[in-house]
Amino acid sequence: MSLHSSPGRRAGLSRALPPSALQSVDHWRHDSLPRLATFANAMPLRRGAVMLLAAGAGLVPLMAGSARAALTKMPTDGADTLLMLVGSAMVLLMTPGLAFFYGGFTRAKNVLNTMMMSFFLMGLIGVLWVVVGYSLAFDTGFKSPFIGGLGQMWLNNVGGELGDAPLADGFALSASSFALFQGMFAIITPALISGALVERISFKAWFWFALLWSLFVYSPMAKMVWGGGFLGPFGEVGAIDFAGGTVVHIAAGVAALVSAAIVGPRTTFPESVRPPHNVPFILLGAGLLWFGWFGFNGASMFAAKTAGFPFATTSAAASAALLTWCMIEWFKDGKPTAVGAATGAVAGLVGITPAAGFVYMPQALLIGALTAAGCFLAVQIKAAIKFDDSLDAFMVHGVGGTIGALLTGLLAVPALVPADYFPKSAEILKAGGNLAMFVAQFKAVLFSYGFVALGTAIILYIVKAVVGLRVSREDEERGLDFIAHGEEAYDPMTY
Repeated sequence: MSLHSSPGRRAGLSRALPPSALQSVDHWRHDSLPRLATFANAMPLRRGAVMLLAAGAGLVPLMAGSARAALTKMPTDGADTLLMLVGSAMVLLMTPGLAFFYGGFTRAKNVLNTMMMSFFLMGLIGVLWVVVGYSLAFDTGFKSPFIGGLGQMWLNNVGGELGDAPLADGFALSASSFALFQGMFAIITPALISGALVERISFKAWFWFALLWSLFVYSPMAKMVWGGGFLGPFGEVGAIDFAGGTVVHIAAGVAALVSAAIVGPRTTFPESVRPPHNVPFILLGAGLLWFGWFGFNGASMFAAKTAGFPFATTSAAASAALLTWCMIEWFKDGKPTAVGAATGAVAGLVGITPAAGFVYMPQALLIGALTAAGCFLAVQIKAAIKFDDSLDAFMVHGVGGTIGALLTGLLAVPALVPADYFPKSAEILKAGGNLAMFVAQFKAVLFSYGFVALGTAIILYIVKAVVGLRVSREDEERGLDFIAHGEEAYDPMTY
């Protein structure tokens, strides 16, 4: 049976447009501008906020509607909604998993601070997503291909009174479960950036950076790729991203690279670089990430019946990457390491993320192996040039996401990119094949690098001017667990 043969399950290969983008286009054309004008005139303060958000994302006056797709109306399906809820829980678990993964790498006096940089975002970004983040990513009030709107702040009217209404035509999952699922992605993405900044950035600076970056970088990226915007299958570029190669990994990786360059290296780098203080933490974190990634990629199918497909490609790529990394180490250094095995697995998971629903198993194995090899090389280059991306955030997520996104273009199977859900992408594949799709992916990657790098730099310089970025040399030497949180992970403390 074809993967798309069941009308109730064809939704499995797509990120959703917000309901209004598919159901109410004609209504917006005739009604939105007068309503927005009335809103702006009546509420000057809100008008200023809207203009700030639009200008910060570089949007005014770039306003354009998304393409329509002829999708079938269908009632909410309990199994599909349950997949989203379970997937949300699994993706949320990835953030504590990331905390263990990163925490194991740092010095013992900084482990709590490193873990809190991830764990804290479950509160900060969790609230921000409900208040305004989801609306900026998936609303259509601004009628822009770059940013959403403010019509679904506080998740207002998302899925109706009880949240159980279908997301949109062609999607059987509830709108509220989709919003929850997307919120988990919003939480972990800035957490990935922290790996480049550990052991030297102040927690106050991290608070403001994560908040502003989520608003002005992450939400526009989600809109442009998954919300019917400029980069995605309904936009001008027509790129495909199954579960976050550009939105999550390239965005976080590029932000990590720029952040590490602006914040600067640790005061003792590279003279006194020490090995990871707790390798079992690293293995535990990698295991939790691998488990959660089944929700990250698998639930992105949006249909329970066919979710096993991206589950399988995800696992295959991670396995191939782990094996590849260990074999490279074995050949190069004479022994495979536990840290290498964990890093390789994560690299493979990053690489398959944009392709998980668009390729078959042989391609998934290839993506995992090539991503691991590329990330391994990037780590060696970083060490050679002595650049202090502390935990290889760019080398794994930025490089891995880039390799995965480009390989998605080269290896995507046209039958897995249906025209009803991916109109522009399917058109590109039909007209020019995988080479043309590669070009579209390259354009999306290039745009993402530029947008994220510029946005990240602006935010960091603003935060630096207002609250500063770094702790003092003395505080860095004392350890950020005690300085930032008044706690220490170990007694007696081991430095």
